[in-house]
Amino acid sequence: MKKWLIILLVTLFLAACGNQNDNETENNQTSQDEKLKKLTVVLDWTPNTNHTGLYVALDQGFYEKEGLDVDIIMPGETGADQLIASGKADFGVSYQESITQARIQGVPIVSIAAVIQHNTSGFASPVEKNIKSPKDFEGKKYGGWGSPIERSVIASLMNKEKANPDEVSIINIGDADFFTAVERDVDFAWIYYGWTGVEAKLRGKDINMIYLTDYSENLDYYTPVLATNEKMIQTNPDTVKSFLKATAEGYDFAIEKPNEAADILIQAVPDLNPELVRKSQEWLSPRYQDDAQRWGEQKLEVWENYANWMFKNNLLENELEAEKAFTNEFLPE
Repeated sequence: MKKWLIILLVTLFLAACGNQNDNETENNQTSQDEKLKKLTVVLDWTPNTNHTGLYVALDQGFYEKEGLDVDIIMPGETGADQLIASGKADFGVSYQESITQARIQGVPIVSIAAVIQHNTSGFASPVEKNIKSPKDFEGKKYGGWGSPIERSVIASLMNKEKANPDEVSIINIGDADFFTAVERDVDFAWIYYGWTGVEAKLRGKDINMIYLTDYSENLDYYTPVLATNEKMIQTNPDTVKSFLKATAEGYDFAIEKPNEAADILIQAVPDLNPELVRKSQEWLSPRYQDDAQRWGEQKLEVWENYANWMFKNNLLENELEAEKAFTNEFLPE
């Protein structure tokens, strides 16, 4: 009888110790979570390889190492810029063109890093449309999203070749799929080659690309960028610095290990086409930093050149104070 009593007491003691250890582990985890600063990062669009560095930083624990608990969210109907400017998102993905327009209107949004060093966008068309230069836009239908910038960019390129921009029909196709639109409704559209152009190749669809940067250095602007608002910069500069340090690590990882980075994005967003992600990552990784001294670096002249071009094309009511629209202050050395 004493033997069974001893066994029972030992069992109860071990169980109590186990529960205590479990509770201590749970409490330690809770304490650790409470120490992390919660941040929200809003994307500009559905996840793609422009965003890989963010997902890598999350997956590899770079944010956690900086004391941050980061949640990546979609923009919804409100739009990323509005969420960033209002503080409903701490950071987000934006574009130099939209930040330029926003700041002219008094919106306190600031670019803190260039995701890609040079503009990789351009006008794409199926080869059978025979659009090989801006002059070939004459008599064609362009499918866009209804921004005045589109008409001005098309006109700017066509004027260089003494072509007539009035002979282009501009149709608002919104967020319609490029491949469907050029087969059914329009002749050419504005795309990022690193995603849609790579997808065309995978589909076996031959396209002609007319890159903006081939026709004007003023159109070699930063797109996309990472942004925050002025209040975050003024009141939480250390948080901005920590966020960018971890994010830069994520993009540096994607530059050095594109295949592993692609796998991380695929795992995080299973709905994406794995083959497209891998091929896109292979194409885009060397272009994140490109010829800059470090990832994320921005130049004043790039902001001034594009803003001046916008002002001359009547896209801005006033001239931009470019030095206030961006900063390199928080990038890691």
